[in-house]
Amino acid sequence: MPNTSNQFGAFKIEAQYRDYVWGGNRLGPEQSKAEGQPPTAEAWVIYEDNRISSGPLAGQTLAEVAREYGKDFLGERVVARTQLRFPVLVKLLDCAQWLSLQVHPNNEQADQLEGPGHFGKAEAWYVLEADPGAEILCGFKPGTSQADWKKSVRDGSILDYAHRMQVHTGETIFIRPGTLHALGPGLLIYEIQQTSNLTYRVFDWNRPASSGRVLHIDQSLAVLDPNATGNAVPQPPFIDGGSVQLITSPYFTISMLSVEHNVVPLDPAGQTFHSLTVIEGEIEIRGADWSQQISQLESAVVPASSGPYQVTPLGRARVLKASVEE
Repeated sequence: MPNTSNQFGAFKIEAQYRDYVWGGNRLGPEQSKAEGQPPTAEAWVIYEDNRISSGPLAGQTLAEVAREYGKDFLGERVVARTQLRFPVLVKLLDCAQWLSLQVHPNNEQADQLEGPGHFGKAEAWYVLEADPGAEILCGFKPGTSQADWKKSVRDGSILDYAHRMQVHTGETIFIRPGTLHALGPGLLIYEIQQTSNLTYRVFDWNRPASSGRVLHIDQSLAVLDPNATGNAVPQPPFIDGGSVQLITSPYFTISMLSVEHNVVPLDPAGQTFHSLTVIEGEIEIRGADWSQQISQLESAVVPASSGPYQVTPLGRARVLKASVEE
């Protein structure tokens, strides 16, 4: 099997865009941001169906590269968990309206409800931008009884029991499977999740189901955990040349890299790929015999066998690094 470290270095990734009713105009190609154009709700920036846009593998998808190069690309730890499936999906979300109030299954529930081959959906949010007073819904209010929350799912009164939280730029929230949740308007979000898009809608703000946005009442009742909630972790201080872990889980780990004058040395060590998304500024990723420049809101993937490399600043910059560390 070829060794990716000498052949490919880091891959720059081409984003895919999704238009939903709740989207805004901060994402997508410039022509899609003009007034009167359909909203761009999501940019899928790291996903198994995304295509590589740089280097000798340009045009291939991450899924194709994962199948061809296996652990050299994904890493030994990743292959042991999800075989040759690329294990995460990273999105940017522009929330101009409330998203549906929803819940996701865990791996076992996904297998039972959807069939073999489906993964559950743990996810985490990093708040790139938050308007003053921006809110999310996350979990149930304290004291909500089992009878109340089950009845509210069926009769549409669930907003009376959902817990509201104000969120701020730079905060991180982990949403484990079973957690009732919704993103509110005025938020630009980096979201990482398992490689699954299983979403069970509990309530959709009375939008018409005929538009393809059906509710999933029975599935929601089967997977909702009334005790599950999320806490907002404040943004860490900017430490030039520093790496701070924001979230760790069995599915993914997110770290914040900060650079201005100093570099951050990294090494996947053959265990896990690294996905890098620049959230402020511009950087260059430099390996022994390769380099790749990425700008704000662009993403790249570094193969597990790439060897030691460093994140080099091109001015002040911050980067979110996702990997599988547990």
